[in-house]
Amino acid sequence: MLSKSQIKLITSLKQKKYRQDLGFFVVEGVKTIKELLASNLELHALYTTESFNIDAKDEVLISETDLKRISFLKTPNTALAVFKIPEQTPVETKGLIVALDDVRDPGNLGTIIRLCDWFGIKQLVCSKATVDCFNPKVIQATMGSITRVNISYVDLETFLKDTDLPVFGAFMDGENVYKKQLPQHGVLVMGGNEANGVSKAVEALITEKISIPRFGDLQATESLNVATATSILISEFRRG
Repeated sequence: MLSKSQIKLITSLKQKKYRQDLGFFVVEGVKTIKELLASNLELHALYTTESFNIDAKDEVLISETDLKRISFLKTPNTALAVFKIPEQTPVETKGLIVALDDVRDPGNLGTIIRLCDWFGIKQLVCSKATVDCFNPKVIQATMGSITRVNISYVDLETFLKDTDLPVFGAFMDGENVYKKQLPQHGVLVMGGNEANGVSKAVEALITEKISIPRFGDLQATESLNVATATSILISEFRRG
């Protein structure tokens, strides 16, 4: 059986404060856990109803009842793991970098991390107000891609001021992305607020505004979901 201290530690990791204080995050689901086990991330403990056949001291076999007590999911999978949060590494300022300005929705961030992995983008830069990438819902949405993308939380304004790369931003009134020649190296800034997009302070640091044109007859859709817009724009950068 799980001890009270084990249950308390695991359930506390739902909150960013305790993840930061304790230096751990939670992963659920066999597929995602196996991807993280195959990465450089360090396992703290694995709680499972079916053995993974790994080092016995790291694996704890538990009942389905105990798994329900510690799971963050409505329908728990067969395993939950606790990994150590890695040290943040410096941003490599080459190639295409995606920068997020206050993306608050965990599902959107998780999807964007997967997109970066799919399109071979190694660097994802996030403003301090962007949702924590070790949030359980973000981890769930990444499906393991978090192990292959370097995610850095920075003062976004300072980062953009200091970079020598061209800075692109997604705006409704920007240049049609389908008619623009895009470089292989640059920063693509995406705003997390669907109504207002990129903040004014960050907008002032963007050198080139681009947009995804609307093709609907009524032109009634006000905006695209940030993850959807990111996928379209990254695809255009890669097409060149």
